[in-house]
Amino acid sequence: MSFKSGFIAMIGRTNVGKSTLVNSLVGEKVSIISGKPQTTRNKIMGIMNGDGYQVVFLDTPGVHKPKHKLGEYMVGAAFSAIEDADVVVYVVEPDGKIGPGDNLISQRLMGITNPLFVCINKIDTVTGEKVKQTQDLYEKRLPGCKVIPVCALSGKNTKALKKQVIGSLPEGPEYFPEDMITDMPEQFLVSELIREKALFFLKEEVPHGLAVEIEEFSENEKKEIIHIRAVIYCEKESHKAIIIGKQGRMLKKIGEKARPDIERLLGSHVFLELWVKVRQGWRDSDPILKNLGFSRFTK
Repeated sequence: MSFKSGFIAMIGRTNVGKSTLVNSLVGEKVSIISGKPQTTRNKIMGIMNGDGYQVVFLDTPGVHKPKHKLGEYMVGAAFSAIEDADVVVYVVEPDGKIGPGDNLISQRLMGITNPLFVCINKIDTVTGEKVKQTQDLYEKRLPGCKVIPVCALSGKNTKALKKQVIGSLPEGPEYFPEDMITDMPEQFLVSELIREKALFFLKEEVPHGLAVEIEEFSENEKKEIIHIRAVIYCEKESHKAIIIGKQGRMLKKIGEKARPDIERLLGSHVFLELWVKVRQGWRDSDPILKNLGFSRFTK
């Protein structure tokens, strides 16, 4: 029996549910999720293995108008995924229109020759008429695409999407071991889990200026516990005060929320130590972005 495999670029505007959809399809949490825009900053790989196939999803940052070098990196990472992909899944919302962001993305997708799926997400939030209106718009905008309405949160119709994607894959090798769900290193996944919890608790003005760096990641002699020291970077002293909170309560809440997820990820007890530091303008600093892993698209 032939084996099918390939890379699937998941692309779309911010907050359309790409990460939720990838997590649902893979069956494991490989990307953090948040209701706040621009949560995903890197191109994150999620691997779905099955009988006779291996699907490698490339979860990408949401396409938006960049206001700093980090934003430029994020948009560059998103569009570069299209070039690396065997199949493109373009995730949109069922709003019955094509705004500036989707206009830009759809223009970039017009020339591709690989299979293209337009995935209308969040169909549980609108009427069937609105979904049909959105479907008609994209079928006209991107002739030859296959439109599949889904709800990533509930899993509605995701099996149909999965079946269609697998069916569109070329024959190929098994790129990764069968038990592997992502190629991202553990320290990156830990830093993302911490950032996810910070996004959960913090006010709107703070999250965009946050980054997390793992300074120490070590086991004790008996290998019973992993000691992790992480630094949460922010851009303003006022934000630092908010992140720490009165008598350190906010920082403690972030740590308490992150630790169980980190322990599940690593399969070990964890001692988590969090610090907060101010790095003014870090999103426009090439050296800091490179140190944090955002180097591929910085100039």
